[in-house]
Amino acid sequence: MRPRWSISSLAALAAAVLAAVAPLAMAGTPAIGMFGEPIMTVAWLAALAVALGTLWRPSTSVIVGLVLLCVVAFGGLATLAVIAPGDAKGFGALGFWCFIVALAFLVWRGMAVMSGCEVDNAALQRCLNVVVPAAFGFWIFYLWEIVVIGFGISPILLPAPSAIGASFAQHLDVLAADFYQTFAKAVLSGYVMGCGAGFLVGVLVDRVPFLQRGLLPLGNLISALPIVGVAPIMVMWFGFDWQSKAAVVVIMTFFPMLVNTIAGLAAAGRMERDLMRSYGASYLETLIKLRLPIGLPFIFNALKINSTLALIGAIVAEFFGTPIVGMGFRISTEVGRMNLDMVWATIAVAALAGSLFYGSVALLERTLTFWHPSFRR
Repeated sequence: MRPRWSISSLAALAAAVLAAVAPLAMAGTPAIGMFGEPIMTVAWLAALAVALGTLWRPSTSVIVGLVLLCVVAFGGLATLAVIAPGDAKGFGALGFWCFIVALAFLVWRGMAVMSGCEVDNAALQRCLNVVVPAAFGFWIFYLWEIVVIGFGISPILLPAPSAIGASFAQHLDVLAADFYQTFAKAVLSGYVMGCGAGFLVGVLVDRVPFLQRGLLPLGNLISALPIVGVAPIMVMWFGFDWQSKAAVVVIMTFFPMLVNTIAGLAAAGRMERDLMRSYGASYLETLIKLRLPIGLPFIFNALKINSTLALIGAIVAEFFGTPIVGMGFRISTEVGRMNLDMVWATIAVAALAGSLFYGSVALLERTLTFWHPSFRR
C-alpha cells in the first residue's frame, strides 16, 4: 500500500531521521546519558516504529496515539533528569536539540492520531477530547522548562515553570488570601451587579424603544473609558477596599451585557412574535416564553466575555489603591522586589481562576441551551 503523505506523516519521518542523527551529534554532552539506558532506547525505537507504521497504513487507533504520547512523556522526563542549567547551550549540544525536535514531531503525530479517534462510548470520547489539548499544554510547559534551563535564561527575565510551581506551593496561603480578596469579593460582586444591570436596562430599552437613542450612546461612552483613568476615581469614591474594584468591574461588564441582551431579544422572528400576539400573549409572556429563550445564546456570550473582563478589571484596579492583599497588589509589589517567581505564580492563579470561571459559564450555557444548533452533533 502506498503511504499517505500527510503533514503529520512527514513529521514522523523527520522524527526518525532526527533520532538517528541525535546520538551522533550528542557525543561529549551530558545528555548522552539518556541513550545509555536500555529501556529508553527500546521505548524510543518502539515509538519510532509505531510512528513510521502509521505512514504506510493511516491509523486512528487510540492505542497508537497513547503509545506515542506516553513515550514522548518518558523521553521528556529523561531529558529533564539529565540536563542542568546551561548544559544544552550552544552548537555543541546540537544532538540534544535534535532529540527535542524529534520529540516535537512525535507529539505532533500522536496528537494527529488522537484527534482522528472516534469511539462509541460517550464518556471515553469526552476523555479523548481532553487528551489532545492537555498533551499540547504539557508540551508547551515542557518546552518552556527546557529552553529556560538549557539556555540559562535569568529567572528575572523568565522563570522556569518548576520555579513558579515551587513558589506557588511555598506561598499557598498568601495566594489564597489574594484570590479571596480579588475574585470572591470584587470580581463576583461586580460581575453580578454589572451583568444584572446590563440585562435589566437591555429589557427596558427593548420595552421603551426611544431609550435606544439615549442609553446606547451613553453606554458606549462608559465602556470606552480607560480603566487606568476610572480606577483612581472609583478608589476616591468608594475607598481602598474591594468596593472600588467591584465598581470598576460593573463599568466594564455593563455595556457588553446591554448590547447582547438587546441583540438577543431582537433575534426572535416576526412570524413567531405575530403568533404569540394572535394567542393574546402579553409582552411579559412573550418575553419569558419566546424572546428570552431565543436570546439566551446572546446573553451567555456576554456572560462569557464578562467573565474574563471582570477579572482583568479588578486586578488592574488594585494597582491604584488596595489593602495589603489582592492579586493586583501582589503583582505590583513583587515586581518592585524583583520576585518574578511570585509574580508568575499570581498570574497563574488569575489565569486558572478566569479559565474555571469561563468554563463554568460555558457549562451552564450548554445545560440551558442544549437545543441550540451549535451544540448539535
